[in-house]
Amino acid sequence: MKSLVRWSATAGLVGSALMGSFLVGTLQALAIPQEQIIQKLRPVPVFTIANAQGAPLVASPPTGQKGPAVAGVFINQKDAQDFLNNLKTKNPDLAKNVKVVPVSLAEVYQLNQTNKGKPEQLDFAYVPSKQQVDTAVSLLKQQGGQQPQQFNGTPLFVARGGKDKGYLTIQQDGKSIIPMFFNKEELQNLLDRFKQQQPNMASSIEVQVLNLEGLMEVLRTKDDPQLNQIVLVPPQKSIEFIKSITPQQGAPAPATNKPAAAPAPKK
Repeated sequence: MKSLVRWSATAGLVGSALMGSFLVGTLQALAIPQEQIIQKLRPVPVFTIANAQGAPLVASPPTGQKGPAVAGVFINQKDAQDFLNNLKTKNPDLAKNVKVVPVSLAEVYQLNQTNKGKPEQLDFAYVPSKQQVDTAVSLLKQQGGQQPQQFNGTPLFVARGGKDKGYLTIQQDGKSIIPMFFNKEELQNLLDRFKQQQPNMASSIEVQVLNLEGLMEVLRTKDDPQLNQIVLVPPQKSIEFIKSITPQQGAPAPATNKPAAAPAPKK
């Protein structure tokens, strides 16, 4: 069987842009039309804690302090469920009115863009898997002598290799895409297959860790067509969960209501 995996000839763009993501916030040019960004994010399910009307549970600033309310967005359904189970112990009256709700990452992105600068602004705080954060920190320590104590943001894992350290691409619907994984183990499965197909390149392969928040900002502000090749690969367990609750659709069920303030859980 012919290999469907090869290395992108372009090496530097995405890495330099994402690693310097905090520097691109002042750029004004839109690299990808808004609708294309939304299409790129739509297949990724994330999870919130919301009431029956779809309004997410939010944490408001402490009394006397200013700032937007914050809603948690969990990358993994299990983490969201664990949070809700803990809430049932600490604040059962509040917990009985909310549940774990899957939504599309595109919807969170749209709401975040719509709410910017508004008096009732609602911020979204992404809650990544602790296991994947620990993996990201470990990778950074192994590469380049960095000694980070924590990883800021939600980690994404992408492979590089070959002579020019290009990004790993795969063929999807006749197009070359750059897959970025939320779970390093799922990327490793792909790399294991690639090493079997291309053993002479195995020694050149390395895994780079980026962050989701930086990627979304780069998609919004960086002007380069290679960004169109990026595809986010949701955790397999998230996909399986979505299919289990929406067998006919196999896609995240969008919330029908805009976020509204809800009582923050008591400490």
